[in-house]
Amino acid sequence: MVHRPALGTPVVQPDGPKDAESAKWWQLAFGVLCMAMIANLQYGWTLFVDPIDSKFHWGRAAIQIAFTIFVATETWLVPIETWFVDRYGPRIVVCFGGFMIALAWVLNAHADSLAMLYVAAVIGGIGAGSVYGTCVGNALKWFPHRRGLAAGATAAGFGAGAAITVVPIAKTIASSGYETAFLTFGIGQGLVVILLSFLLRKPSSAAPPQKRSVRVPQTKVDRTPKQAVRTPVFWVMYAMFVMVASGGLMAAAQIAPIAHDFKVAGVPVSLFGLQMTALTLAISLDRVFDGFGRPFFGWVSDNIGRENTMFIAFSVAATAMIVLLNLGSNPYIFILATAVYFGVFGEIYSLFPATCGDTFGSKFAASNAGLLYTAKGTAAFLVPFASMISASFGWSAVFALIICLNIVAAALAIFVLKPLRRRYLTEEPATAAEAAKGQAARLA
Repeated sequence: MVHRPALGTPVVQPDGPKDAESAKWWQLAFGVLCMAMIANLQYGWTLFVDPIDSKFHWGRAAIQIAFTIFVATETWLVPIETWFVDRYGPRIVVCFGGFMIALAWVLNAHADSLAMLYVAAVIGGIGAGSVYGTCVGNALKWFPHRRGLAAGATAAGFGAGAAITVVPIAKTIASSGYETAFLTFGIGQGLVVILLSFLLRKPSSAAPPQKRSVRVPQTKVDRTPKQAVRTPVFWVMYAMFVMVASGGLMAAAQIAPIAHDFKVAGVPVSLFGLQMTALTLAISLDRVFDGFGRPFFGWVSDNIGRENTMFIAFSVAATAMIVLLNLGSNPYIFILATAVYFGVFGEIYSLFPATCGDTFGSKFAASNAGLLYTAKGTAAFLVPFASMISASFGWSAVFALIICLNIVAAALAIFVLKPLRRRYLTEEPATAAEAAKGQAARLA
């Protein structure tokens, strides 16, 4: 059978090792920039919640349903979007995503009903998922021997991309209204993604040259998404992803309301040479730490193992929440505790795709990682639930839930996922040999 390149996306054919090495780093950079342009759809949302509520009085919980819808559509449709990537290449899917994210924020600017706000959330989710799933999957394919670092760097764009625009968005909202902020930044972000989409490529069938030995266990057999979801390993990872992502999404969506209720939001602070209100500085540092943590922990996991790194990160996240719960009324501790929390939270978006690629192979890495990424959509349903819990029992109950979820996930990483995945990869060669033997017997 002759392999034909995907329609609309020329396949890179490097002339030598140096060209291949250069090409993959450029592709990584383009993916990171695309991810940075969609970051505000999630991490900048918290800045709009209270202004929208002040104008329409819909209530925080009702407005946050839009956030849940956005995350659900962003994640649950990724398997479909990555199928289009496998068939038509990354360019057309990312270009479509750029158009959709611009349209979503334009609609947000004119939304005068909850229904319209929810429709915009669906459109934005489709656009963000198209960009996110494509860029992470492309990185896993270009860097089969550094999956942790590649997935982390790509996800860092999504984690830290909002950092440089948090202050401009906040100032635009304050001076011109949230509608102008939605309109201006929505169109700008969409145009940048569309332009970058024309630079994206998929690697040739020959993998880029390996520079060093792999220090983490990896499969030698490529598994289809249908095969992956039949394994216990996949569902253990899925459950852990839901646990940790739910806490991070609660914190990301509710950070502004939490700061207001802790009475630190408008307190002027000076830290690291920066002078601004505690909430604005907290959101900015959260994005910086989040972005730095993704490639850092990805790199760490390439060297000490995925599950060991998960245990460390989830444990630190639980500790940061304990500090925030008890001392968060101090604006400086609020800023630092949330920064540490997001610094270790974002690694799930590098470690889980990398672990998925290690376990199920490179050929279907985008589709398999896309299926696993739907766990974020499942976790999103706890975001409005957090608003209801806080209204009834206070933020201490929400923090306690986040702490427990991280502790359980840390234990699962070491005591369940690690031995389960080791056993799966050990038994895999024997299973593959038996399948080959059975096929040979049928042909005989």
